Amino acid sequence: MRRLAVGIKEPSYRYISMAIATDRKAEIIKEFAKADGDTGSPEVQVALLTEDIRCLTEHLKVHRKDFTSRRGLLLKVGRRTKLLRYLRDRSPESYAQLIGRLGLRR
Repeated sequence: MRRLAVGIKEPSYRYISMAIATDRKAEIIKEFAKADGDTGSPEVQVALLTEDIRCLTEHLKVHRKDFTSRRGLLLKVGRRTKLLRYLRDRSPESYAQLIGRLGLRR
């Protein structure tokens, strides 16, 4: 490791972003949107949260002691659960179709 300043070392690992890539996010929105420009429907929100949850799960398999990311994962799972419950109550056929497309167990 090279020294940056007195007593400060450059980290030996690379920082890896856990956010969804912009092109992947646009692809998910396009796939699950009901109309052009639809980013707020429950289907799109659940699909984006599911992608986030999958990325965080993979991250936590490597970094088992990253409790901050674990907390973020649990918050995202809770938000997705609430959206799925809303969708199940409002539109059962849309709920069933979304669960099948995302491969979620319910």
